Amino acid sequence: MMKQLIRLQFDAARMMAEAQTVISLRMMGLTGLVPVRDGENARMVAEKQKAFVQAGFAVGRAMMMGRGPLAAYGAGLRPIGRTTRANVRRLTARG
Repeated sequence: MMKQLIRLQFDAARMMAEAQTVISLRMMGLTGLVPVRDGENARMVAEKQKAFVQAGFAVGRAMMMGRGPLAAYGAGLRPIGRTTRANVRRLTARG
């Protein structure tokens, strides 16, 4: 149980670092310091909604299946982490 909690904390810390990187890159894009694709501003809103809905469903599913709070936490973290990871890859690939 402790090993699972530590792993989840590392996953959450990674996701938060990725989110901060994405925020920084997007702020620089809004000010014109880095190039961004058309539609990036709309995308940054829509993807959050999708990730949080997926996270909510994943948490609810885990809880209804009796998996416990750590499993629910991990299930909710996965969709958000996938989104932040994909954003960092996409936004840093543009140079």
